[in-house]
Amino acid sequence: MIIQKTEGLIAAPFTPMRSDRSVNLDVIKSYANWLHSNGVVGAFICGTTGEGMSLTIDERQKIAERWMAVSPKGLRVIVHVGHASLADCRTLAAHAASIGADSTSYLAPFFFRPNGVAGLVDWCVQVACAAPQLPFYYHQIPSMTGVTLQVSEYLRLASKRIPNLAGVKYTFEDIEDCTRCIQLENGRFDILFGRDEMLLTSLGFGVRGAVGSTYNFAAPIYQALTVAYDRGDLPKAAELQALSVRMINVLVAGSPFPTATFKWFMSQVGIDCGPARLPLQYPTPVQIAALEANLETTGVYDWIKRAPAVLKPVARG
Repeated sequence: MIIQKTEGLIAAPFTPMRSDRSVNLDVIKSYANWLHSNGVVGAFICGTTGEGMSLTIDERQKIAERWMAVSPKGLRVIVHVGHASLADCRTLAAHAASIGADSTSYLAPFFFRPNGVAGLVDWCVQVACAAPQLPFYYHQIPSMTGVTLQVSEYLRLASKRIPNLAGVKYTFEDIEDCTRCIQLENGRFDILFGRDEMLLTSLGFGVRGAVGSTYNFAAPIYQALTVAYDRGDLPKAAELQALSVRMINVLVAGSPFPTATFKWFMSQVGIDCGPARLPLQYPTPVQIAALEANLETTGVYDWIKRAPAVLKPVARG
């Protein structure tokens, strides 16, 4: 399989929900257009940000179908098929192939965990072969799975057994290992960096594609950062990265559930994605008041308002 290298930002969308926390498929068309209008090149659906592990198999299939049906031309759709059940992973992967998704991605088993790199490869072989025609990305995210390993070693072993292995969504801080992944086999693999607050650092060691939660609502900041880096204006790039870090720090500190807080912010500046599904909890009115005050001091709104608006910003109480 010829691996196409990613250039640009891929958002990890929130799953839109109604007030009763049922999935709201009607929002996805406007959401896809919002991302496209902001220059985002893809959507990584049903992952951590999309609360994929809190959705049923049927819900995840319907969400994937809707994204494929309404996404504008040029917006790539990567379907996350991770699950604790191998059979369900394979079902989701085969479904993604049947609807014409661009790629699939999978994280490590997170309840019963694999026996090292070799055990992870054994599992991933079974998932990837359920959709052999689609590029397959391993998702390294130890903060959620508890599985920490050398991804470069995973790529060495997996590339011999997974013909459709395209690369990795690398959501971890091991810069040395990530660099080895980028350089492995003369740069064969597509490495998508997954720490928004470290985008500038990742550009320095060769990353050109990134997947992140804050690209949903703050893509103009990161696009300007990338342009500044490419022009050699490192002070400007560092200034913009610092702005994104301030924004992320405020959001993460704003409630015990950062994913739900990010979802709230998306509803303020772009697309109303509704509440988060339990056990995540939406910020309380008191937390929201503090978030609004603290975000105002970061300067982030000036950048976000530069984005073309598909929908007017909405308020949520």
